Amino acid sequence: MPPARIYLRPPEAGDAPAFLAAVAASRRMHGDWVSPPADAVAYLAWLDRMRQPGQQSFLVLRRDDESLVGVINLSHIVMGALRSAYLGYYAFAANAGQGLMSEGLQAVCRHAFRVLKLHRVEANIQPGNAASLALARRCGFHKEGFSPRYLKIKGRWRDHERWALLAD
Repeated sequence: MPPARIYLRPPEAGDAPAFLAAVAASRRMHGDWVSPPADAVAYLAWLDRMRQPGQQSFLVLRRDDESLVGVINLSHIVMGALRSAYLGYYAFAANAGQGLMSEGLQAVCRHAFRVLKLHRVEANIQPGNAASLALARRCGFHKEGFSPRYLKIKGRWRDHERWALLAD
């Protein structure tokens, strides 16, 4: 197995300038799919949410130059009999299309299953988001269903496909 081209780490307050620059450079790519924090206040609020119990966030960074590849969030982590989490992710334009988010998503799923001991990770993806659907497929997720008007993004309720990956 070749050495990983990426590594993961939790976001920090000091990441705000690079993060916000990557968001600004990725606006066209993000389109109506995602609404990442776009200013310092929103970034710090997001960081606070991701530090709450039941949430984990990871920056995906290139190993060779430490540039931001994307963000992967595990949210609503539930233990007990369910042992499940929701998964959200988005890439940044500068490093898109190189397979780096696939490496990042696989690493986060390994963390979810091996470290957190989760049984299930679920990703809800808008049907028209071909890149996100392809990433989920590449990482072994399987489509389980369709949820009309599932999530409000940029002021509109949007349909989503429900994809999941199980530990076994």
